[in-house]
Amino acid sequence: MKSVVELKVKANAIRNYQNGYPLITKDTIKNVEVLKEEGNIVHLTDDSNQFIAKGYYGKQNKGIGWILTRNKNTKIDYSFFKNKILIAINKRQSYYDDLQTNAFRIFNGEGDGVGGFTIDYYDGYYVINWYSEGIYAYKEQVIRVLDELGDYKAIYEKKRFDTKGQYLDDDDFVKGERGEFPIIVTENGIRYAAYLNDGAMTGIFLDQHDVRKAIRDRYAKGKHVLNTFSYTGAFSVAAALGGAEKTTSVDLAKRSKSKTIEQFSVNGIDYEAQDIRVMDVFDYFKYAKRKNLKFDLIILDPPSFARSKKHTFSTAKDYPALLKDTIEITDKNGVIVASTNNATFGMKKFKGFVEKAFKEMKVGYSILEEFRLPGDFMVHKDFPQGNYLKVLVIQKKN
Repeated sequence: MKSVVELKVKANAIRNYQNGYPLITKDTIKNVEVLKEEGNIVHLTDDSNQFIAKGYYGKQNKGIGWILTRNKNTKIDYSFFKNKILIAINKRQSYYDDLQTNAFRIFNGEGDGVGGFTIDYYDGYYVINWYSEGIYAYKEQVIRVLDELGDYKAIYEKKRFDTKGQYLDDDDFVKGERGEFPIIVTENGIRYAAYLNDGAMTGIFLDQHDVRKAIRDRYAKGKHVLNTFSYTGAFSVAAALGGAEKTTSVDLAKRSKSKTIEQFSVNGIDYEAQDIRVMDVFDYFKYAKRKNLKFDLIILDPPSFARSKKHTFSTAKDYPALLKDTIEITDKNGVIVASTNNATFGMKKFKGFVEKAFKEMKVGYSILEEFRLPGDFMVHKDFPQGNYLKVLVIQKKN
């Protein structure tokens, strides 16, 4: 049984925790020095020793732990995790019933009541992401719940909590029958090759499934499409299946080309009819301007922070400049799908980036659609930072 540590909450933070805020942060606690072993249960109290909430100690980039309940008598045991996971799975029944989709999130951290870990489902395989040693201490309980549910092929895990914030590179396999990778999953009828045993990323970002569907169904037909920071080309595949005249995928990572070829191939698309470039996106913008290339649809989904030999990019600082480069090579009445997963700012600020870029370029625009996290990525109502995804579909007006 995990020992209980009492944490004294600063007066100015008590109301937030009472009102439902789930993240325990260092700056709200008076006696952080009492925290020793990650995974310990913590009781948050005021100066009069009045109980506020119960959680666990686990360091990740967001804070030092998560609140699990406001009931002092609730035990954080197998039954607790079973209840949370079963409720989460029941909320995703429509995804299980969807014959066109077999890859989605079944547990989304604090959005489903336990911050610090997520569970994704890939056609019978579970992938658990652990974000702190604290929550990893409860691995046995989580695995037991999945065992009791049964009928899975295998469980894989991603331990994402070493001291430098880097992915811990060791064997991802937990139990079951090891997969033959890639496995081919489907999302809204689109096929994607996924690797569950190859580092932190699997080859597809599940949180973008609504956006990929929109690109295929509403924006790609007959268009010249540029997919920047293209990773494995998932957006490009969606565009090609939506009838795009041609797609161009650009990413600096050398392996992006073979991965993109693979994604086109599993969908029966002739990858040689597409353009796949391994180069710095910013260099490609310069190349496109020199060649007077224009695109009808451009997808911008950069990492929150990236560094190459020539450039350092931060979405919080550099997104307006990225948009300005994009506007220059967007054809008249063309569409830009602008996306970011940076949790440090909200949609209002993101729309401000768009306004700033278009204003400085002296170009009109309208926002056709906006997307946040899809339904399987449940969000905690008192933790807006958890709704990190922001996507705007923008039409250039002149």
